[in-house]
Amino acid sequence: MSWVRVWIHMVFSTKSREPFLTDGIRQKVFSHIMENAKKKEIRLAIVNGYTDHAHCLLALNKDITVAKAAQLIKGESAFWINKQGLTNQKFMWQDDYWAVSVGERDFKTVFDYIKNQEEHHRKKSFAEEYESMLKQWG
Repeated sequence: MSWVRVWIHMVFSTKSREPFLTDGIRQKVFSHIMENAKKKEIRLAIVNGYTDHAHCLLALNKDITVAKAAQLIKGESAFWINKQGLTNQKFMWQDDYWAVSVGERDFKTVFDYIKNQEEHHRKKSFAEEYESMLKQWG
């Protein structure tokens, strides 16, 4: 019997970093992503973000790759956002994403970081955060 749990911190942004995820829809979108992840058997511990991006902390299982998880989360949520008419323009996520593995002992730190995204981005923009991640992780 296989047992796999590989935690991944994944970040992806809206197309052209448009601030589509306003206060009025952001939590609806993130709640939907959580519900959809359960249906797709993706173990998503938390999803949160700000106006132009989302962070997910998810555990891969034996049947899913990082690329497949990103495709399932991003593709379905963009379809749902457009179907619900939550934005004035067609909603799209950027094709690319950032992902890094997270050790069990760092899980709570990353979880809390994702949980506090709104507060975090009052001090630091997504562009500044992204540059910092690239420097930290190469």
